[in-house]
Amino acid sequence: MKKLISSALGLLPALVLLLTGCKKWDEKLDIAQAVVQVAQPISDAAPLCGAIKGTMLAGKTYTIGCDVTINPGDTLFIQPGAHVNVTNKSGIFVQGSLISLGTKTAPIWITVDSLLKLKNDAPNQDPSKDPAFSGGWAGIYCAPTCPMLILKWTHVEFGGAGLSISQGALVNQSAGQAYSILFQNPKGIFVMEDSWLYGGVDDPIRISNGKICFIRSTFEKAGAKGGDCLNCKGGTVGDMAYNLFVGVATNGQKASNKGQPVGAPQTNINMWNNTFVSCGYRQIQTGRGANIDIEEGARGKAYNNLMVNCKFGLRIVNNPAADTANTRYGYNYEYGDSLSVVNQIYPTNAALSGGWTNPQLTDIPDYTTFLPANYTYGETYDGTPILQKNNPQFYNFPLPVPNHVPLYGIQAVGGYDFRLQAGSPAIGKGYTGLTPLGAVPIDPKYGVTEMTPPGIDIGAFQSNGTGNQHHP
Repeated sequence: MKKLISSALGLLPALVLLLTGCKKWDEKLDIAQAVVQVAQPISDAAPLCGAIKGTMLAGKTYTIGCDVTINPGDTLFIQPGAHVNVTNKSGIFVQGSLISLGTKTAPIWITVDSLLKLKNDAPNQDPSKDPAFSGGWAGIYCAPTCPMLILKWTHVEFGGAGLSISQGALVNQSAGQAYSILFQNPKGIFVMEDSWLYGGVDDPIRISNGKICFIRSTFEKAGAKGGDCLNCKGGTVGDMAYNLFVGVATNGQKASNKGQPVGAPQTNINMWNNTFVSCGYRQIQTGRGANIDIEEGARGKAYNNLMVNCKFGLRIVNNPAADTANTRYGYNYEYGDSLSVVNQIYPTNAALSGGWTNPQLTDIPDYTTFLPANYTYGETYDGTPILQKNNPQFYNFPLPVPNHVPLYGIQAVGGYDFRLQAGSPAIGKGYTGLTPLGAVPIDPKYGVTEMTPPGIDIGAFQSNGTGNQHHP
């Protein structure tokens, strides 16, 4: 394979990979890093509009007054503690690279300040009146030319306004698309590490293709009346681990090979040690999932995931079929307060139009305690024996959920703490033999800082303090 590696342009740190003369793209990313120079500082004196590049400085507040574009070959850096207020339904259109490097003590915010003042994470909010679903700004839209989108310790909130014709033209998209983040370069990398996404209208994050790593991040109120939070389409390869999903409209994580570009790799996503709470209830279409979904020619692995009060369980789809011959899963943990939940731990064909999730001996609860001896996956069953059993014992989250709070009423983290108490039955039940795909480089700036391996405990929070770091 011929490898053409671009050189630095001006003051830009380049991590651009151009692959030519090849019939099949590698599933690992080859990278070349140019000499890094300090990019020009961006002034916060006036609202930003048009083409931008350089560095948003630590601790400063910036206002985006109209659409901003990072041109091909240019890079926008955002330093720790910067606050970006987006107004006028504007968007950030990335034809070059966007690198947002917050820290635990100084995270970055990309938000709409007028909506931030109205934020309410108490249970039982009316979605039709919740600003989380109002589409306060367009979002971060990456063109096929974008080699790199890196988000670390960064809040992205209130996106999904829907593209205008002129906005869509900047990134090869049609008008009306309503994502909070779009990535669509099959040769590029997209890292979302220790970050937050809040709200959204359709798919909050759409990955049309590319090399990805979503790790130790938190997703709340994702999708208004539908949409999958992390929706990976054909040609997407990578890892999703230690993420927390609360109150998302449909699936937290979805892998599909639909729309695979010619010569691109098959969609292949490893998903481990994620926690899902009260997901799937705002999806208005029937036959949809609620936490993990692998379908339509995609493959992957799903281990050590904790699903609590989600509308449906792990969904391996038979119509259109996932690549079941190359898909593996097990050591997944389900808890349900209602019979409707426990009756769909293994989604039935009637509910999900072709579910094909095969019960595993390593699952919790033990399927032999409630499934008939001659059970065929996809058939209905009675989950009464496991109703409200195997409480995972979170630090601060009531289970069973109080009667005045319906399961769909839990939509955000709020003051809850989803770490496991010392006596949790999820501790020590994980599988550590899974190997990450490692599609993106390990790098403190231009890749994933740390690829936390599969943990011995089930869920996003490990009793030894590793895993997701978003807790009180």
